[in-house]
Amino acid sequence: MRLAREKARVVAGDNPGAFVIGADTVVAVGRRVLPKAEAADEARQCLTLLSGRAHRVLTGVAVFAPDGRAAVRLSESRLHFKRLMDAEIELYLAGGEWRGKAGGYAIQGAAGAFVTALQGSYSGVVGLPLYEALSLLEGLGYRRAPAIHP
Repeated sequence: MRLAREKARVVAGDNPGAFVIGADTVVAVGRRVLPKAEAADEARQCLTLLSGRAHRVLTGVAVFAPDGRAAVRLSESRLHFKRLMDAEIELYLAGGEWRGKAGGYAIQGAAGAFVTALQGSYSGVVGLPLYEALSLLEGLGYRRAPAIHP
């Protein structure tokens, strides 16, 4: 939540009068927080650790209102990965979608096939928990335009 708030604060400073959203996601196995993989070896280590195990995805989301008020919320999801074969990991790594992703994977891509169970927010795992973000926006005064029906 701290990182989400800081990201939003920086952008809000450059965009006075706007609603600004910031988010940050971490993947945790037990007490261990996995990195945002920048190298294939790092992603391989993450995927090997996640193989056949449950883990948590925590996404903090922060919203700054035009008047400077801010609100922050945490989305927590629990996932379970199937046991991964070495060949599956290597094929996934070859696709490159792991780059810069918390825990070395992107659920909205090919790694979605690794997930055997998900409890919580799919959009939070992707990186922006939509329910929480919209709730924060509305709580700070943002009003959606009414739907137009023909």
